[in-house]
Amino acid sequence: MDDLKISRPGASAVNAVKAVLFSSFGNRFSDNATIREQHGHTLTWTANQPPDAVVYPQSTDEVVEIVKLCAAHRVPVIPYGTGTSLEGHVNAPLGGISIDTSMMKRVIAVHPEDLDCVVEPGVTRKELNDYLRDTGMFFPIDPGADASIGGMASTRASGTNAVRYGTMKDNVLALTVVTANGEIIRTARRAKKSSAGYDLTRLFVGAEGTLGVITEITLRLFGIPEAISAGVCLFPSVKAACDTAIAAIQSGIPIARVELCDEMTVKAVNLHSKLGLPERPMLLVEFHGSGAGAKEQAERFGEIAQDNGGGEFQWTTRPEDRSKLWQARHDAYWACFTLRPGAKAIATDICVPLSRLAECVEETQRDLAESKLLGPIVGHVGDGNFHVNLLIDMGDADEVKRTEAFLERLVHRGHAMEGTCTGEHGIGQAKIKYLAAEHSQATLDVMRSIKKALDPLGIMNPGKMVG
Repeated sequence: MDDLKISRPGASAVNAVKAVLFSSFGNRFSDNATIREQHGHTLTWTANQPPDAVVYPQSTDEVVEIVKLCAAHRVPVIPYGTGTSLEGHVNAPLGGISIDTSMMKRVIAVHPEDLDCVVEPGVTRKELNDYLRDTGMFFPIDPGADASIGGMASTRASGTNAVRYGTMKDNVLALTVVTANGEIIRTARRAKKSSAGYDLTRLFVGAEGTLGVITEITLRLFGIPEAISAGVCLFPSVKAACDTAIAAIQSGIPIARVELCDEMTVKAVNLHSKLGLPERPMLLVEFHGSGAGAKEQAERFGEIAQDNGGGEFQWTTRPEDRSKLWQARHDAYWACFTLRPGAKAIATDICVPLSRLAECVEETQRDLAESKLLGPIVGHVGDGNFHVNLLIDMGDADEVKRTEAFLERLVHRGHAMEGTCTGEHGIGQAKIKYLAAEHSQATLDVMRSIKKALDPLGIMNPGKMVG
């Protein structure tokens, strides 16, 4: 990894880049300390590392201008979407220029007959679906936060709908990318499939800005279902809830979403969203299809839930009820603060094969209890992915030490069950150390070779992923 590391650029190089950017971009350039700190923001306990300046391009050509300038002076480039990533992805450990894509918000084209669209990276998922509403189509990937499409592609985002619609890697058809030398490449055409050459689209999806800056994304769209039903089912234990989700998927029920909330999470969302739900483990589920189909799916799911000790499955087709339910799930991160006001939240995730999910969640709950740590659990249990939202007193050195040890054990547990250290949060800075445990040396060498080939100067989001 050492040959991928670069040094912090000298003040003269940084000042030269800043002077040109200020001249070219005017009020779309800032080196204000507060703005810089916002762009080094991280929702983990990784320390804030602000860039030297922030610039707001409005086109691919402007991104080319910025990248070429930075490459000429060997100044790092850090792509920035909305700052909702969780593993220190947008920090600038070596300083550099943060390219904030929030002014690149065009929906360039929508092709209803082909079920796809082309957007700029600053468009957020909610903005896109608002734009698409009258077309009868929607974009299904829903990581919870109103993240930018560019950021979602860069981190290979997933979310509550992944069990039916897949993740970003399944729904990005093509990308326009500005590479580290300032060239513009198009990774694919709009065809739904291709065997023409290497799959560069999936190379850049999930690269976390370490190989280039994404400036256009072609997305797969879906028709809005005729009917949507959603509901809640309570269980005597987390294991029973997980077993139900596993059995439902193995039986072929086309579930659109199935989310686990443990009893602590339910308590938190009750306090935060005033839901009044019984404080027991539960599954939130949603079915898409025709009116009769969605009803049948819900009934079949209810039967499986009862076989596993679940209570009556309460479901609804009213949009306002569904929205309230899913908003409460999406607010779970913030809701957990009600359990321990003033605490620092450390959110982490792992993903294991579906057959090991119940075992892994149960072992994690026991580990939390034995470690005397407060960590509500939620999970996209349809694909084996779950999250622990630890609430930590950062002033308590012993608690911090116990938390660090727990995180190590959590990843080791996932690896021991043939899983991964992250299902959707990504690597960023915080999980680099786990890559060596997950991948062979030969695999890591291939990753580093790709990085070095596409970014020989090491300026693209350094200190993330593999270097």
